[in-house]
Amino acid sequence: MLYAVVDIETTGGHASANGITEVAINIHDDNKIVESFTTLINPKRDVPVYITALTGIDNEMLRDAPVFEDVALQIYQLLNNKIFVAHNVNFDYSFLKHHLAAAGYDLQCRKLCTVRMSRKIFPGKVSYSLGKLCNALQIPLQNRHRAAGDADATSILFNLLLQHDAEGVVAEMLKKTSKEQVLPPNLDKAAILKLPNQPGVYYFKDSKGKIVYVGKAKDLKKRVTSHFTGNQPNRQRQEFLRTIHHIDYVICGTELMALILEANEIKRLWPENNRAMKRYEHKYDLYVFEDQNGYLRLAIDKHKQNNKALQSFNNLLEGYNFLNQIIDKYQLCARLCYLQKTATKCKAHENGQCFGACSGIETVAVYNKRLNAALEDLQNMQPSFALIDEGRKDEELSCLIVEKGKFYGMGYFTDKNYLSDGLAPIKENLSIYQSNSYILNLILNHAELHPQKLYKL
Repeated sequence: MLYAVVDIETTGGHASANGITEVAINIHDDNKIVESFTTLINPKRDVPVYITALTGIDNEMLRDAPVFEDVALQIYQLLNNKIFVAHNVNFDYSFLKHHLAAAGYDLQCRKLCTVRMSRKIFPGKVSYSLGKLCNALQIPLQNRHRAAGDADATSILFNLLLQHDAEGVVAEMLKKTSKEQVLPPNLDKAAILKLPNQPGVYYFKDSKGKIVYVGKAKDLKKRVTSHFTGNQPNRQRQEFLRTIHHIDYVICGTELMALILEANEIKRLWPENNRAMKRYEHKYDLYVFEDQNGYLRLAIDKHKQNNKALQSFNNLLEGYNFLNQIIDKYQLCARLCYLQKTATKCKAHENGQCFGACSGIETVAVYNKRLNAALEDLQNMQPSFALIDEGRKDEELSCLIVEKGKFYGMGYFTDKNYLSDGLAPIKENLSIYQSNSYILNLILNHAELHPQKLYKL
């Protein structure tokens, strides 16, 4: 069995927007190095100052070096049909796979990560960075942060790992069914194995226990594992994988409950990698307020975090259409609702549909009474119901409540005769969550698709 022990230097941290400046490959035969290759590479772009400070490689050194296309065939032939070994293997592999693909070569190798191997075979070390690990194991490391120096040190480390592998760690990692090749370097495989095949929410944590990502799953084990398949070269993915050290999870009764919990947890924790959910928020709201003359006024305005809204909308047109319906139904003043912005009395007054609040003819008390009646009707029109569904285990049911158009909360109970006393006793034991239009739409859509789960309050 032949291994290719690899180290590269680059212009940055992700393959899709950075070049390779140096490659070193040591072909290893289970015992010793049988062939070595190293070369500088002209990345066809400037080397950042901080990279030069780290590696010592500058633009002048690379001026006459070959471009990657010139050495791609040689690199591919060295790596092809070998087991690709590196310290944090997915970084080196993603770069070489990406740049070889651009040159017309499809690299497909089994992989071994010496970080993951070291954690299993040499447990309990303070750090598993190459420099500190070599220091702890008394491995000579010369020309640190240069490809040949790091590849030579990794080769010695790999030799030690093979010699001390009394429990067959390498053989286990190389099995097709093993997930070791794709897992982040700092994540213990045991964390994946203990995940259940149930709906829930999972939390990726960094080395200090800080939550860096929250996700939901219909099947926790399958969903978490899917994060680590493939070798996408973009920066976000590569940095994301390096930060993951631990996984926590919460089991939910249904996928819908997992979606709701995920949305609330992202709002509560604000993890740095949950960009999509952070951006979600409805854009416009319907508000009511009292003006200087005492008239209650309705208005569509941009969503404001701490203002209490009567109704929420995804766009301005949706809000205006809804407000027009209320104005027509309850004969409200379009000018007082900001749908007519002229200084004169509103057109509806001229047509006899408005009773003159805009010109002071209709008194505050009469107009406000009619508007309050409209608001009361609007409140009564809002749906109130419960969704009863599967629980987290066989003897359990889940309950999710919407009251007057707002999501109230959700939880679990075991009393199969819950309907005999209504939902009041259950409601007391539910966990209360924030409601927004995203969560409410999820629930309403689910209720429409599964009317058999609906219990109207």
